[in-house]
Amino acid sequence: MEDHGENEIIIFQPMSPLYFIFLLALSTFLLPYLIITGIILSRSLGVSPYLIFMIFLCSLFGSYLNIRIKEVKSIRPVTYFREVYFFGVRWRIPEIIYCPGKTVIAINVGGALIPILFSIYLLLFSVPIYGNPLVSYVKILVAFIVVTLVVHAFARPIEGLGIAVPSFIPPLISATMAAILFPIYAKTNPFIIAYVGGTLGTLTGADLLNWKKIPELGAPIASIGGAGIFDGVYMTGIMAVLLLWLFI
Repeated sequence: MEDHGENEIIIFQPMSPLYFIFLLALSTFLLPYLIITGIILSRSLGVSPYLIFMIFLCSLFGSYLNIRIKEVKSIRPVTYFREVYFFGVRWRIPEIIYCPGKTVIAINVGGALIPILFSIYLLLFSVPIYGNPLVSYVKILVAFIVVTLVVHAFARPIEGLGIAVPSFIPPLISATMAAILFPIYAKTNPFIIAYVGGTLGTLTGADLLNWKKIPELGAPIASIGGAGIFDGVYMTGIMAVLLLWLFI
C-alpha cells in the first residue's frame, strides 16, 4: 500500500497477482459467456454494449485501486502483514499494532465507485426514456429502501476484515423487489430498478450504515466495495439483472 498523504490515492492489492492473472485468464476463457452477459445487460438497461464492456474492463483493473476517504483511530489492536521472501517462498508475518492504531477508510474503484457512477448514469439518462420518470424514480426509491434494510439486517462486522453480507442476499432481494414493483401503476424498466436499487442499497446497508463500527474492526484498511471486482456492490447489480430474467 502506498500512502503519501491523507487525500491521495492508495494502491492496494485485495488479491494476489497470481489470482488476478487467474481471473484474467478465466475471463478470457469465458469470453463467450461474458459477451452474452454483456448483451443481456445492454438490452436490459438500455445502454450501449461498448459501455458495458468498458465497465467490465474498468472494474477488473479498478479492483486494484482504492481512493482514501479518511483515517480513523482504531479502538482495537490493528494487525498488519509484512511479506518476507525466503528461497522463493512468500511468508506473511503478522505485526500487531496496539492502540491507538489507525484504520484507513477507502472506496474501491472497481467494486464500488464504478457501479455507483453507472447507477447515476442510469438515473439521469436511462430512466427518463422508459415510461413515466416520476413513477420509475419512486419504484427505485422503494427498492433501494427495502434492499438497504434487508442488507443491513444481514450485515456483520468481521474483525480484521470489514463488513460482510451473505452474497446471495442482495441480488435476490433486488430482483424480487424489481419483479414486484415494475407492473404497479405503470410499467417501468424492471432491470434498472434491480440494478440501481441493488447497487446503492447494498452500499448503504452494508457499508454506510455500519460506518461507526469501522473503528472496532481492527483492520488496517476498510475498503468500501470490499475485496475487489467480484465483491458485493459490483456483483449485486449484475446478478440482480440476470436473476430478474428468471422472474419475468
